[in-house]
Amino acid sequence: MIASLRGKVIRRSPTSVIVECSGVGYEVRISLYTASAIEGKEEVGLTVYHHFSQDHQALFGFTEEAEKQLFIHLISVSGVGPNTAQLILSYMSPQETEIAIMSEDLSAFKKVKGVGDKTARRILIDLKDKVRKGMGESHLIPTQTNNTMEEEALSALLALGFPRAQAQKALSRISGSADGPSSVEALIRQALRALSQG
Repeated sequence: MIASLRGKVIRRSPTSVIVECSGVGYEVRISLYTASAIEGKEEVGLTVYHHFSQDHQALFGFTEEAEKQLFIHLISVSGVGPNTAQLILSYMSPQETEIAIMSEDLSAFKKVKGVGDKTARRILIDLKDKVRKGMGESHLIPTQTNNTMEEEALSALLALGFPRAQAQKALSRISGSADGPSSVEALIRQALRALSQG
């Protein structure tokens, strides 16, 4: 079983990359998130999930272990295959996927092609505890509290590992805008975008 690959990129597309290791080219399926992370790189290192089915096998590659673990969690859900998991992680970053699960954001998953209401609900039910455990019990994202939207969003950003000062600065800038978000989920997504842009 192939667990990781490091080598020269000999061909790439938004959904796959061929990595040459010791003269052998491995075709690896990737999300748009990983594609963005390796853009422009001549050599890459990927952690790999080797998927087997009755009629074929495929390699799925990730630049971050966190994305790989989310991929494994997603394909453990009934109705979610590796292709659908790849689509989900292309539509949302690993952090945004965790936020959607913890905040029970059904609509975020239903926007992904091939994910209907039933499958989206299964994802939320089956994965909430797994994602919470991965974040650590001291970093739970509140779903039913009397906190303000900004406090809830700050808790989520801290749980994802962002420094408090940076998170607070991003949230204050967004909350102070004239067309501020109307929900905690929207506030978190805007803050993630702001933090990723530096």
